Amino acid sequence: MNPIERVVATEEIRRLAYRYADALDRRDLDQLVSLYRPDAWFGPHGEGPEACRAFFRESLAEIGISVLLVANHLVEFDDADNATGTVWTHGFVDDHDDGFIQQLIKYDDRYVRVDGEWRFTRRRHFLWLGWKHDEPAPLVQAPANWPERQVGLGSIPYDDPAWQEFWAER
Repeated sequence: MNPIERVVATEEIRRLAYRYADALDRRDLDQLVSLYRPDAWFGPHGEGPEACRAFFRESLAEIGISVLLVANHLVEFDDADNATGTVWTHGFVDDHDDGFIQQLIKYDDRYVRVDGEWRFTRRRHFLWLGWKHDEPAPLVQAPANWPERQVGLGSIPYDDPAWQEFWAER
């Protein structure tokens, strides 16, 4: 790869991680499926798009709202169509068991270019630490009704069509 191709490919891979965070937070299963290679493996769910959908449908039903902030994304190329990466993420999660928590997560990724687009071939999630917030519980505040008030519960992700579709199925 020449330097320009490497820079473009790095940016495309970084966008992949951002798109993952956005799709996960919005519960957009179609978008999540599109981010993985067609034959990616999802453990007991098997491989392929339907296994991907089943994996995320099950795992995302275990939590409420989430916001993933992507940072420190390092990409190394094996060749023009294969790469590895390390991504750190700061997660804010409404966990059904522990309440509102924050996590620092490290993803070890493998990427492959499929039909000209970068996709995940594997994404391994490692928790560095998580901590819960007892008080105040941010997700039980009164609505902010922004821009009327700056403090309180906002409208996202509740107003997002993908979020509504995900939870309507439950």
